[in-house]
Amino acid sequence: MKHVSVIGCGNMGGAFVKGLAKAGGYSVTAIDLDPDALERVADAADETSEDSAAARDADVVVLAVKPDIVDLVLDDVDLRPEQTLITLAAGVPRQYVADRTDASVVRVMPNVAAETNNMAAAATSEGFTDEVGGILDDLGEYVVIDESLMDIATAVNGSGPAFAFYLIGAMAEAGVEGGLEHDQAERLAAQTFKGAAETVLRDERSVEELVDAVCSPNGTTIEGMEVLWDSDADEAVQGAVGAAERRSRELAEEFEDE
Repeated sequence: MKHVSVIGCGNMGGAFVKGLAKAGGYSVTAIDLDPDALERVADAADETSEDSAAARDADVVVLAVKPDIVDLVLDDVDLRPEQTLITLAAGVPRQYVADRTDASVVRVMPNVAAETNNMAAAATSEGFTDEVGGILDDLGEYVVIDESLMDIATAVNGSGPAFAFYLIGAMAEAGVEGGLEHDQAERLAAQTFKGAAETVLRDERSVEELVDAVCSPNGTTIEGMEVLWDSDADEAVQGAVGAAERRSRELAEEFEDE
């Protein structure tokens, strides 16, 4: 059984703890100075601790803290060369972390769907190993990229859940306005997004081909798609992704200057 320690049990770290527990095959230690954060993951973790030194016995350490305390945590934990460190710290370059620890480092941008083992993640090619791939695979889907692409990956899959939540909400609201109860509309909209996403992942056809497959001539779907095609919906979504990417670059620049 692989021993994984997660340092920082906020939204993302907590999602990792719960996702690994669901996946099975892991002994998980949750580490955080905040007792409330530890309480929220206590049922999923095999052990909880307020002391980062508890990570020293782990095979793999997941660093899920705010960027501005990365230095403090790494100084305190003093990891060993045979350990693997997966850093989730947004905007913090891999080399910045690698320069401050003896552990083998890989940078990963996941998202909160790790909690349900439906995560989308991007990992840097440098530092990536089969061991890391196995963990990410147990939590969802992942791609391996050059670190120069991490800002756009952060925008697409890291910030992406919020954009998807927004669109699900908009579809659900349309259902409510049409007469559905809110919980009915939300369930239908959310499951529709889930099913559509699964189809994109498993079907060999392109997104454009899948749209065409659903749009019967003179049917209901083509009428709705005509509205979307005539709108600025594409530009709005791309603008949201672009804004998130720019902010990721700004965060990274703060560490590159040090």
